[in-house]
Amino acid sequence: MSLIAGTRASKLALAQTKRVSRMLYDLEIETQVKKISTSGDNVTNVPLHKVGGQGIFVKALDDAILEGEIDFAVHSMKDIPAKRPDGVVTCAILKRDSPADFLVHYCPLKEVKIVGTSSTRRRAQFLRGGLDVEVKELRGNVDTRIRKLKEGEYDAIVLAEAGMERLGLDLPGTRLLPQWHVPSPNQGIIAVVCRDDPELIKTFEPLNHEQTRMDASVERAVMEEIGGGCYTPQGVFCEDGFLIAEVLSLDGKRWERIEDDGSSVEEARLIGQKLRSIGYDIIEEARLSLGL
Repeated sequence: MSLIAGTRASKLALAQTKRVSRMLYDLEIETQVKKISTSGDNVTNVPLHKVGGQGIFVKALDDAILEGEIDFAVHSMKDIPAKRPDGVVTCAILKRDSPADFLVHYCPLKEVKIVGTSSTRRRAQFLRGGLDVEVKELRGNVDTRIRKLKEGEYDAIVLAEAGMERLGLDLPGTRLLPQWHVPSPNQGIIAVVCRDDPELIKTFEPLNHEQTRMDASVERAVMEEIGGGCYTPQGVFCEDGFLIAEVLSLDGKRWERIEDDGSSVEEARLIGQKLRSIGYDIIEEARLSLGL
């Protein structure tokens, strides 16, 4: 059996696709890899919330699946938007890697004054923290971000620790604890999507990790109830049924946070509704401030 895998051309996307391909090879399934360009890769000088959010990295691959160009695609699950097109399903969720953010810096932490990130969540969490820092916009692939750090445009940059591990990067810096720098929903999780074909879906069942799928579903349910898309600084993290969820103001000065049992999607939706209610002013303020 042979399948065609679609992927973005970035080193991280290719590394993730190769991981899935190796797992399929162990099941005696061959894969061919087809690189597909997305609008998120082509527009790198504009903040994500102004060009359609994380979903811009996914749509081109969804279209390729629906048009029969590829059989499946591999994504960082946090990039997959809540609303999915008919005919495309998430057929496997791999065991979670590190959910944490990592602050890369070559100078001592106390000398970090300018931090680069494109994430409103990361920006707000840094501004909330004890460091006296300025947060500046930074987009581009991992190599581009590291190059700009080394060239001195920033004193530190924020990367997902899971991405660093997948690329084999050993960089100096500080691991940011998920309990305080609460990650994006589904951060550290690789997902496989394919066309809605029962036989094809069954092929990927051995790759699925049930606890990660449950935690991911809980986080996604909270995210969907909070709403706000990528413009609202929000962190949602569930580990073995324990849930932390928060929304923050863009300047990091105000936040609402809930820690509770997250052992079911139903409970997660109630928690998301509660957080949206108590954090409504923060969410609306972010939306209006960003002109959305």
